[in-house]
Amino acid sequence: MLFSEFTCSGGHYVPFPDARTHRIELEQLRTPAIRDRLRALWLDPLSLDPSRYAGRVTRQIADALAGLAKSLEETGADSERVAGFLSRCLFTMFAEDVGLLPAESFSELLARLQEKPDAFPDALKSLWHSMNSGGFCGVLMIQVLRFNGGLFEGADPLPLTAEQIGQLIDAARADWRQVEPAIFGTLLERALNPHERHKLGAHYTPRAYVERLVMPTVIEPLRADWEDVQVAAQNHARLGKTKDAITEVRNFHGRLCQTRVLDPACGSGNFLYVALEHMKRLEGEVLDVLGRLQKSASFELEGFTVGPNQFLGLEVNPRAARIADIVLWIGYLQWHFRTYGHVNPPEPVLRDFHNIQCRDALIEAGAREPLLDDQGQAVTVWDGRSVKVSPITGEKIPDETQRLPVYRYLDPRRAEWPEADFIVGNPPFIGAASMRRALGDGYVDAVRSVYSGQVPDSADFVMYWWQIAAEKVRKGEARRFGFITTNSLRQTFNRRVLEPHLNDPKAPLSLVFAVPDHPWVEASDGAQVRIAMTVGAPGEQPGLLRKVTAERSGDEDARAVELSEREGKLFADLAIGADIAGAKPLIANSSVSSRGVQLIGPGFIVTDEEAHALGLGHEPGLEAVVRDYRNGRDLTQCPRGVKVIDLFGLNVEQVRERYPAIYQRVLERVKPERDQNNRASYRNHWWIFGEPRKDWRAMSAGLSRYIATVETTKHRIFTWLDANVLPDNMLVNIASDDAFLLGVPSSRLHGAWALATGGRLGVGNDPRYNKTRCFETFPFPTTDDTQIATIRDLAEQIDAHRKRQQAKHPKLTLTGIYNVLDAQRHQTPLTEKEQAISNQGLVTLLRELHDQLDTAVFAAYGWQDLAKQLVGRPGATCPWPDKPADQLQAEEELLTRLVALNAERAAEEAQGTIRWLRPDYQNPQAPATTTGEQHTADLDTPATATTTAKPKKAKLKFPTARAGIPEQVAVVKSALGKQARSLEELTEDFSDPKRTAPKIAEILATLESLGLLQREGERYRLNR
Repeated sequence: MLFSEFTCSGGHYVPFPDARTHRIELEQLRTPAIRDRLRALWLDPLSLDPSRYAGRVTRQIADALAGLAKSLEETGADSERVAGFLSRCLFTMFAEDVGLLPAESFSELLARLQEKPDAFPDALKSLWHSMNSGGFCGVLMIQVLRFNGGLFEGADPLPLTAEQIGQLIDAARADWRQVEPAIFGTLLERALNPHERHKLGAHYTPRAYVERLVMPTVIEPLRADWEDVQVAAQNHARLGKTKDAITEVRNFHGRLCQTRVLDPACGSGNFLYVALEHMKRLEGEVLDVLGRLQKSASFELEGFTVGPNQFLGLEVNPRAARIADIVLWIGYLQWHFRTYGHVNPPEPVLRDFHNIQCRDALIEAGAREPLLDDQGQAVTVWDGRSVKVSPITGEKIPDETQRLPVYRYLDPRRAEWPEADFIVGNPPFIGAASMRRALGDGYVDAVRSVYSGQVPDSADFVMYWWQIAAEKVRKGEARRFGFITTNSLRQTFNRRVLEPHLNDPKAPLSLVFAVPDHPWVEASDGAQVRIAMTVGAPGEQPGLLRKVTAERSGDEDARAVELSEREGKLFADLAIGADIAGAKPLIANSSVSSRGVQLIGPGFIVTDEEAHALGLGHEPGLEAVVRDYRNGRDLTQCPRGVKVIDLFGLNVEQVRERYPAIYQRVLERVKPERDQNNRASYRNHWWIFGEPRKDWRAMSAGLSRYIATVETTKHRIFTWLDANVLPDNMLVNIASDDAFLLGVPSSRLHGAWALATGGRLGVGNDPRYNKTRCFETFPFPTTDDTQIATIRDLAEQIDAHRKRQQAKHPKLTLTGIYNVLDAQRHQTPLTEKEQAISNQGLVTLLRELHDQLDTAVFAAYGWQDLAKQLVGRPGATCPWPDKPADQLQAEEELLTRLVALNAERAAEEAQGTIRWLRPDYQNPQAPATTTGEQHTADLDTPATATTTAKPKKAKLKFPTARAGIPEQVAVVKSALGKQARSLEELTEDFSDPKRTAPKIAEILATLESLGLLQREGERYRLNR
């Protein structure tokens, strides 16, 4: 017998190629195909993965359909009508290849019609009418099955030329039996959508990625149930109770056939199809066991089977919703013919279950009407895509003539989702800042009003789906949910949605599976992005954390990834170990950090030559509004040497009167773009930065320098910037000229904290420094003047060293320097280029300074024991996924201590004691002190917490016979968990050990006989 598991996700092996043909009898070895299969099994097993060939076939079919669709639209045909027509054609081709229509019957009809193209519309209309109702088909001269299902109802074929019919014939030559439904929907949607067709050659979401979420969300819970039923059935059979064994299996099969899976943003149905296929595989195993017990497995042919009706979808795009329905039926029929050969399914072949609903998943409204202005005219906005060339500057600017209407939603209310046992999917990737541009003001206002108090306005769009699904699971309305989100899920603005569910004292939600950062392919445009996967389940449960440790180019669209595994309590930051997500912002760190200015218009940026032409250097006072400017690349790579026009504090008349050349510059290069912005404040104050950072200007006033770090970058580096430099929005800045506050963040202690508390963003998936989570929660050490002086001195040396070497070698970059420094710590041989960087940057000396700084900061905390384990190790400034176990353990201990210190400081602050970082600015009324010295603030003091003795672990109650053997098996497996335990240890967990011991022993024996459990001496361990 052959079994396969091509997903490489650790899932269950299933019969290969299917449950009907996975057994190979000796006589079959005479068959060349069987011998070829066995040869490949040993020499090239991955060549047997059916998805490889299917993917290529599916791409070829989509390309052919796209060409025909474009040809039809060029003749003036409506794109929606073209999509409907080609959808019917492709299903007819599929029906021909799998045997639902006689072989070659449709292809031969097309060949005849190519010679008489005028007859094409009437001939196909007749064919599809016959397929819809069943009976004799005049154009094929045969009886045809009744398909029904709505697909062929009211068919209105398009007229085609002989050449276009030839394109259909080319598409029909493909092997439609081999279409891969998991990707076909995406490719078909692109092929039939004139706006998306140019993306047809782009990447699609690989099936393996989809399975990585579907398995823990849907399939693993069902397989756990099936294991329990198998144990119960085998126990019954061993006692001669065959009827009871059959009843157990039949009841499970009945529940499986009623299990509903919902994708509330289903697109073209790839998640639903993958769930359908794996449930059909499970059903095949169930029917196999049932057949051995009662010598029959005819349930599917009788209509009692896992079918498309169980897979529910919500989708706003009508074309995608129709495609999702087709995808499910193609997948279901493929499985039927692989399992039952040439036996046709019951009629009607297709059924319109209305399981894919074309509607919004978040809100319903009494009505939607155009928004009118004060004059009664419809309000419109720029479409966000169309541009034109400016006649003045020659640059591309928004085309204000290409506009979209703005709607308002009357009586918006929460949309109801269909009832389902499992919820899984990939809701839209739209950040909070982009929602209005992508969705329109009216829709965003309606959604935010409906979910006010549940989902903060700062959360990404996907978090509305997360909120609804989490509520349903906690209320018992669904067993589990699993979503793909952007990897910013771990950041503060999205964690605010997770935390109330995870921390609810009465009905908590648990994350039972998470991948914090994973490559992904956006289905809409093939863009390579980074995502997180999360699966939620009710109650307090341990979770499985899987982290990507290595990536490499894989087959076609997939990046092959290697994943580590760890089990434990999963927190809101998708981590196991120290509760980093629970760290509280500290008052001591407040009001001294800020992001830089956000321009909202590149026209503010000027080169040195442009600044000179505007009058800088010879127009008095111009240096006040034309300032040096730095962004992230300026710090980590080579500075651009640009300046920025900063008109904060001036009204438009003052700008025009005092700086006419500057006024004209922003009028021509900033105002056209601002005029199309959805935000009124940006439009009305077009000459000022979108976010001028008034608070930052106040906190940095009077300083000669300040500390900056790039928000999203590979290496966490802090550096001094002169006060006359205006920082960009992608810099996080600390308003202090004290080198102690440069030194501590530059240490590996703060680097570890920043990596754990921050998120990941950007093309390179680099760590992101969120000031609220990374800086404001960080507990700085309280230490003596000598240690402070040492840290200050080392911080100054490090910054001066880097600036000196970069001044000598202008092409030397901080990224290059720290890449080499990390390579030295890894003790990997340096390339010729790296050797040059090492020599120019004096990197060995820099490494020594950093090690001294790390040692000094560890000493300031009194944690010299950790210094011995961590100082000098790789991964101090950047992520290193494949760390040795001893380093991982030491870093986890470091984070645990920092979390505890954060809690201690938060408790102090609640009592009124605050260790200000910059007391002269943060608390000017207090007497002058050293950084970090305690001061009492006038705060409300909460009641003193009391502690109570931890209760003893309650004894478990063993389920009664009425509850059923499967329930008893589930309790025993839960008690075993991941540990190896003896029978005596297990029975001690239950309230009546003597009575339950024989039953537990019997269950353990059956689990072992099924290969679900192994013995280790007198102990038992589950095989997971």
